Amino acid sequence: MKGPLSRALLAAGLTVIDVAAQLSVDPKTVNRWLTGRLPYPRHRAALAALTGWPERDLWPGIDARAQAVPNTNEVLAVYSQRCSVPPDTWRRLLFRAGQEIDILAYSSLFLAEDAGAQAILRAKARAGVRIRIALGDPNGAHIARRSNDEGIDGMMSARIANALVLFESLASEPGVSLRLHDTVLYNSIYRSDNDLMVNTHIFACAASRTPVIHLRRASREGMAATYAASFERVWSAAHEPRAHQISRS
Repeated sequence: MKGPLSRALLAAGLTVIDVAAQLSVDPKTVNRWLTGRLPYPRHRAALAALTGWPERDLWPGIDARAQAVPNTNEVLAVYSQRCSVPPDTWRRLLFRAGQEIDILAYSSLFLAEDAGAQAILRAKARAGVRIRIALGDPNGAHIARRSNDEGIDGMMSARIANALVLFESLASEPGVSLRLHDTVLYNSIYRSDNDLMVNTHIFACAASRTPVIHLRRASREGMAATYAASFERVWSAAHEPRAHQISRS
């Protein structure tokens, strides 16, 4: 027996090819919808508009089904390694910010060393964008443990110290806050308004060699909201650097 979507397309005189062309998707995707796959919200709205059928008639029990289907609509891109993310991608992420930028990492040295990114951060701060940067405490127990796990005993603290020096002048700008944390990070988080770049962490592997997920927050819940909440928890427990922790020696 044909399902509601099949009947609605037939009644509207639309073929699989017609729908695929109008929604800019592969015909195989349309066929999966016809065999029971629940389309993303934007596609459901488009199909309702094409057929003239309400979504509740095209997908009976949609609320219950939607709750059972993970929301992957927030994932914009996945990079196999952080080092494969083009530098311009990080700069565009920062440049698009209109309200806030958050950075949570152990050292984020790659970004601290990027003069272009630093210039964008400074310009954004002067334009009124709130910037919060949380780096690892060079003297923290968890930071030492992470350094040992990566097989670079003592180097993590040195990287953080270097990043602190590079971020020092930025931290003097209005609206910029710099704090230190002693937390086990499962991800580094780089947030620009509703866009987040999440750099996953893997045991005994440098962050530059682990995957990065680009998310765009679409609702108050979901993946992006989970990572944003994680940043807030670490930030609330972090402390401002002490004078001796920012040194040019």
